[in-house]
Amino acid sequence: MADRPYTLLSCGMSIDGYLDSAGDERLMLSNDADLDRVDDVRAGCDAILVGATTVRNDNPRLLVRCPERRLDRIARGLKPSPVKVTVTRGARLDPASRFFTTGESEKLVYCPSASFRAARSRLGASATVVDGGARVSMSAVAADLAERGVRRLMVEGGGSIHTQFLAEDAADELQLVVAPFFVGDSRARRFVGDGPFPIGPDRPARLADVQRIGEVVLLRYALSERFEESA
Repeated sequence: MADRPYTLLSCGMSIDGYLDSAGDERLMLSNDADLDRVDDVRAGCDAILVGATTVRNDNPRLLVRCPERRLDRIARGLKPSPVKVTVTRGARLDPASRFFTTGESEKLVYCPSASFRAARSRLGASATVVDGGARVSMSAVAADLAERGVRRLMVEGGGSIHTQFLAEDAADELQLVVAPFFVGDSRARRFVGDGPFPIGPDRPARLADVQRIGEVVLLRYALSERFEESA
């Protein structure tokens, strides 16, 4: 078993790099064809990870939607959808949210030691709560997931989680979808924040593929030597 799973970051953003608007209504950055592509990528992974802010704001199900893909996973001896994973600092998550209540797969919650008791008390009936130490690093989360049998990890955000994976050099691939419009509001969430990114001018990512999907564009970047061309 590798020290961490093959890790794929998946994100949609506006032309000016925003994940959402600053308002309450969720901004759609994709289309039906791209959502089906994402569903196919999900179906090929062992676990999906999102941050606690995404769980609170978007209330995602994180399930494989296509019935044929679900049946194919079952035929391969897997649950219909991948394991669901989130990371939280203060355990301010609702156990009634769809992250916890939908799907048959295991749910994992990583939190720092200072929040472990509160998280286990609040979420322990709905998920496996993991003590991530004094500070939860994405590298440590990935390593623990590998020990649990996760070989392919899909990271769906949000911006803080993507920033941490990239800053820790803990990702192998980035699938970045660009929507054909601007948000133009600095109050909105960006794809990444500030960070000591190893991928920079002296070590650029390799653009492995460009694909037009209707009016959005998929950019597929190789971030490590483990990148899989046919993934």
